[in-house]
Amino acid sequence: MRRVVAYELVSLDGVAEAPDEFITGWDSVMDDNLAAVIGTQDAVVLGRRSHDEWAGYWPGSDIEPFATFINGVTKYVATSTPLTIHWPGSTVIEGDLVTLVRDLRQQPGGDIGVHASISVTQALLAAGLVDELRLIISPNIAGRGRRLLEGLPAIAMETLRTARTPTGHLLVDLRPA
Repeated sequence: MRRVVAYELVSLDGVAEAPDEFITGWDSVMDDNLAAVIGTQDAVVLGRRSHDEWAGYWPGSDIEPFATFINGVTKYVATSTPLTIHWPGSTVIEGDLVTLVRDLRQQPGGDIGVHASISVTQALLAAGLVDELRLIISPNIAGRGRRLLEGLPAIAMETLRTARTPTGHLLVDLRPA
């Protein structure tokens, strides 16, 4: 069975929206962590907002290895309206997000990634479909913005790994207990 791995950048107060406002540095440990995450993924589920923002940025980016990965991977987009921005490999999810992800988990392949899509991560966590939550936690307080874990039911989590990067960020890998 395929795994669902959600990778999120969050502030110390749990904000995941606009991480460029609180991620104050990026280092080689964070690069290596990201490469390990995407190295096992062959499909990604994105929310509409993330798709549209990224479709305008990543096709012209040379930030590796993520640019090559995200531009080439199959992208399932959770949206209720047709896509207006063409990004190769993007497909609108027909029907229910949770049903699609349950079906994808049963198919052969690598991990299914969720990147930067707060509502998708929340829905899949609430449905018990996230096998691993990989966080980069900034030491900064954002103060405002959408919080990743807000509104979720109680979910017992087990810590798999913690590490501190040279720029002071925490890498925290968790799975439902």
